[in-house]
Amino acid sequence: MIREAIEAVIDGNSLSLEEAASAMNEIMSGDATPAQFGAFVTALRIKGETVDEIAGMARVMREKSLHVDVDGLVVDTCGTGGDGS
Repeated sequence: MIREAIEAVIDGNSLSLEEAASAMNEIMSGDATPAQFGAFVTALRIKGETVDEIAGMARVMREKSLHVDVDGLVVDTCGTGGDGS
């Protein structure tokens, strides 16, 4: 699926929610090569991501994320570094 998704996006086509989810599933499962991953995200950035593409990929990332159950309250004191500080 990742090859088809790359080709579609390079051709300027948007992916459906399910197509985007399938591509991200291949990436998150380790079945896509680093070059395929790079080509996919670069092509998406150049084309511009759609709501369906983002939603489909985010759904898979949430499904595959490590879910941690904790007792009590927790505080997150770190960021992603995206603010440049």
